[in-house]
Amino acid sequence: MGLANNITAILNFVAFLCSIPIIASGIWLASKPDNACVHYFRWPIVILGTLILLVSLAGFVGAHWYKETLLAFYLCCMAILIGLILILLVFAFVVTRADGGYAVAGKGYKEYRLDGFSSWLRNHVVDSGNWVKIRSCLSDGEVCSKLTRNYIGADQFFAAHISPLQSGCCKPPTVCGYNYVNPTLWLNPANPTADPDCYLWNNDQTQLCYNCNSCKAGLLGNLRKEWRKANVIIIVAVVVLIWVYLIACSAFKNAQTEDLFRRYKRGWV
Repeated sequence: MGLANNITAILNFVAFLCSIPIIASGIWLASKPDNACVHYFRWPIVILGTLILLVSLAGFVGAHWYKETLLAFYLCCMAILIGLILILLVFAFVVTRADGGYAVAGKGYKEYRLDGFSSWLRNHVVDSGNWVKIRSCLSDGEVCSKLTRNYIGADQFFAAHISPLQSGCCKPPTVCGYNYVNPTLWLNPANPTADPDCYLWNNDQTQLCYNCNSCKAGLLGNLRKEWRKANVIIIVAVVVLIWVYLIACSAFKNAQTEDLFRRYKRGWV
């Protein structure tokens, strides 16, 4: 079983390496201001990536020291973990497929409508029960204060490619017709009845548009954008993991067959 076990050990090391970008993607997602305020999406990828890392190490030890029980445990656990990641990827793709963003004439950024996103995101992420805590978390952060440091003039701000979260929470909807003073200070709306959010805008820096539907939509837009980026890395890692797993299964079966054949031959000698 020496050659087969060496091959399996190498494959487990490759699986171990694949867990690193998965964990890194999860940490990157968890570090974002929006994910930091939404507990649904903070740690699942990190947890799954860490479990893959630990299982890969167990498989490596089992292959290197000829522990067939540990190898069988590795193959079983890895199949479950790959299945869980695939389920999570499909789920994330389905709930982030719809995009509530729309272009605004003369602006470098998009604005966002809440009804443009999937019902699951609306009902489970930004429903009234969750939004109180999310709103407080967002207002305590530096999502909007960064805009006042980065942009000064109106032309510079209107041409900027700000994030969906900043577009929805840090300024009033364009349709309201507010006059720009700075990125988080707007006065005298020309069309205050155009959108319910027009009445919710407040120049108090702790309130801004955190109570607006546009802010909820911006949060979902940010989540969608970040998860789409992370999914690319995770998909590549999972494809490699599946390839490694299939070869490891084949090597393990071949090793068992060879071992049985040797025992059979010894029985006849």
